[in-house]
Amino acid sequence: MATAIVLCMSRLAELKHKFSSVWPLLDERTRRIMAASEALDLGHGGISMVRHACGLSRKAIAKGIVEIQTGQCPPGHRIRRPGAGRKPIIVSDPALLAALDPLIEGGTRGDPESPLRWICKSTRTLARQLTQAHHPISYVKVAQLLHDQHYSLQSNRKTEEGADHADRDAQFRHISACVKQTLAAGMPVISVDTKKKELIGNYDHAGRQWLPGKAPRKVSGHDFPGPEVPRAYPYGIYDLGRNAGFVNVGTDHDTGAFAVASIRGWWRFEGRRLYPQADRMVITADGGGSNGSRLRLWKLELQKFADETGLSLSVCPFPPGTSKWNKIEHRLFSFISSNWRGEPLRDYETIVNLIARTTTTKGLTVQCRLDRRKYPTGRRVTDQEMQQVNLQPNKFHGEWNYVIRPNSKG
Repeated sequence: MATAIVLCMSRLAELKHKFSSVWPLLDERTRRIMAASEALDLGHGGISMVRHACGLSRKAIAKGIVEIQTGQCPPGHRIRRPGAGRKPIIVSDPALLAALDPLIEGGTRGDPESPLRWICKSTRTLARQLTQAHHPISYVKVAQLLHDQHYSLQSNRKTEEGADHADRDAQFRHISACVKQTLAAGMPVISVDTKKKELIGNYDHAGRQWLPGKAPRKVSGHDFPGPEVPRAYPYGIYDLGRNAGFVNVGTDHDTGAFAVASIRGWWRFEGRRLYPQADRMVITADGGGSNGSRLRLWKLELQKFADETGLSLSVCPFPPGTSKWNKIEHRLFSFISSNWRGEPLRDYETIVNLIARTTTTKGLTVQCRLDRRKYPTGRRVTDQEMQQVNLQPNKFHGEWNYVIRPNSKG
């Protein structure tokens, strides 16, 4: 694909050079014939490429092709005298571009109070504004002028990830090494995160699904409910070694206690059966949220979990601004979202059933349970409580990577 684009651009540059060298020596008819000949040689897409190279209209090039193919000019054909014909609009209205520029700039980096700030992307609106300013023009011609000034319709591209940390790539390598080493030893590696909270009720849910014709589900016309409307907080645990998911659907708040309770639920329902010989576990997570690297409650609850299970817990957060690389996002959550697209989540049972039925062709299985326990917010962890956390920072970015070991008993 990239090679084809490079060849196309190279060919376009060659054509522009060829036309520019002979164009002043040709009249209207010979320009048309030359452009048509080049278009025929190029084959499919030739007219468009030649049009960009020489500036003739598609209609003129097509007319030249007919003349070549028939071997004759239409009756009554004549060549206009130099300077004859309709003048370009920027020649007949020299002030047009000067009037267009402020309208474009006002919608991008100009005055934020400009009335066209949010509507200037429409060529029809620009044409109407220019006409009202005594520069009559059609929206088609506005689009041509914008293209001539190297504007084009473009969508946003998701490439910016914020300010990259200097050790961003090194942290990725650290996570990869920990994961590979732990999996090779037959120990569990889990990726954890909280999925977007969901409203419970007859609310619109993004996506479409197959239904009988002209019989869409009717849902609430607005989705700005008050705090009395229940929410669901799906916290996911993805087992990298076994391609299996476990989702704990909370009904109260997404706190550090809820996050660790979800991991504890996975261990009791799945983990200890699948890894009976495990003495350690690696947890990969986002650097923020209920499992944030600076959250005291998360670390305190992990210590309690380590004491209960005897597991050493290695925590490896992803660098700031890189949460989309967390395995759980594209190996579990994306498939859950696809499975319940267009389905109103009217009650908690619907959510649990839809999550539990999520599968993939590569064998993903998902267990799901409902957690109705209370997880109050505002819990403060004291310095004395933090002294109970047997936390060993890693030599590489200990503020991110650390191991919480069980406290010795007795």
